[in-house]
Amino acid sequence: MILKKIALLIVVLMSIVLSGAAAAEIRIGVVDANKIVEKSPQYAAVRKSLENEFKRRNQDLVAKQKRLKTLEEKLARDGAVMSAAEVKRLEKDIRTRRRKLKAASDEYREDLNLRRNEEFNKLLRQVSEVVHQLAKDEKIDLILSEGVVYASDKINLTEKVLKRLKTQYKNRKK
Repeated sequence: MILKKIALLIVVLMSIVLSGAAAAEIRIGVVDANKIVEKSPQYAAVRKSLENEFKRRNQDLVAKQKRLKTLEEKLARDGAVMSAAEVKRLEKDIRTRRRKLKAASDEYREDLNLRRNEEFNKLLRQVSEVVHQLAKDEKIDLILSEGVVYASDKINLTEKVLKRLKTQYKNRKK
C-alpha cells in the first residue's frame, strides 16, 4: 500500500518536473539540514551554553570518580594490613559511593540529553522558519531535504539558509 503511494507520488512529481510548461512554473530547491545545523553559529552557541550549564556537575562527577578510585586503591593496597572491621567499613563505603556515583551519573546524562534535545528542537524550528521565509522570498514552490539522491548547485539553498541564520545570530547578539 505504502509502496503504491510512493510510486504514485514519484510518477506525479516526475510528470510535473518533466512537463515543459509546468517546469517553467515550478521552482524547486534543496537544503542539507545536517550541514545547516552543524555550521550555524546558533549550534555552536547552544553547545557552549550546555557545556557551561553542566560544567560544575561534570566536575563534581569527575571528583567523585577520583575519590572512589582512591578508596579502591587504598583497599587493594592496605586491605591485608587493615583490621577486618576496617576492611568491611571501607568496602561498604566503596559500594555506597559507587551506587551514588552511578545514580548521579545517570541523572546527569539524562538531564544533559533532555536539555540538548530541547535546544536542538528550538534550533530546528528556527531553521525551518528560515527555510520557509527563503522559499517565500524567492518564490520557491518546493524545498526538499533528506533523501535527495542528486541536486545541482543551482537549486541547493543550504548556503543561503546558513547566511540568513548567521545574520539572525549577529542581530540577536547586538
